[in-house]
Amino acid sequence: MLIPYFDPTYYLVIIGALLSLAASARVRSTFTKYSKVRSLSGMTGAQAAERILRSAGIYDVTVMHVSGNLTDHYDPRDKTLKLSDSVYEQSSVAAIGVAAHECGHAIQHDTGYVPLRLRTVFVPVANIGATVSWPLILIGLLFGYSQTLIDIGIILFTCAVLFQIITLPVELNASSRAVKILDDTGILYSEEVTHTKKVLGAAALTYVAAAAASILQLLRLVILFGGRRRD
Repeated sequence: MLIPYFDPTYYLVIIGALLSLAASARVRSTFTKYSKVRSLSGMTGAQAAERILRSAGIYDVTVMHVSGNLTDHYDPRDKTLKLSDSVYEQSSVAAIGVAAHECGHAIQHDTGYVPLRLRTVFVPVANIGATVSWPLILIGLLFGYSQTLIDIGIILFTCAVLFQIITLPVELNASSRAVKILDDTGILYSEEVTHTKKVLGAAALTYVAAAAASILQLLRLVILFGGRRRD
């Protein structure tokens, strides 16, 4: 038996989507606003990243440019810190804040921050869960309502949700480290640090929204299919 075309649990999906859209809009508008505020130091995102890494005693991380807008990330596999077009050569407080955030991840890696290590281990499991869970659930529905396949799909989707939850403390800690470093090193002045907090705070909301949306989607799956048996 297939699920109805529409049921009340769709509202969980809608709420999750609205949260994600609102968070994305907030981070874009906040970054755009403070990307117009040039830092008094005149440092670019790349220069700030180099200085932060050196001040932390990290010399084996390479700062690189990557195309795109806000595609910044730290890759622990090859110890590269990749900064986007809107950050690498830009000297705004927003750009420096994002660069410092990614340096926060590099410092987490260097110091063996446990949540980051856990997230790294969880990546392949989460990727499998995100890729395979829905096909298994659909196959289970279409071919004789196989509760076993559906349950496996839900378990795999749960792994993807857990990854989103594990990501939260990692991202929040990286932002916290970034703000402290920028303040301690004097790369940004106190008022500029306040602006950066707003940028990083808005960015953090995207991770919170993503986790919330995933949890709501999982709740919907459990309500619809958890423990249900074919009549």
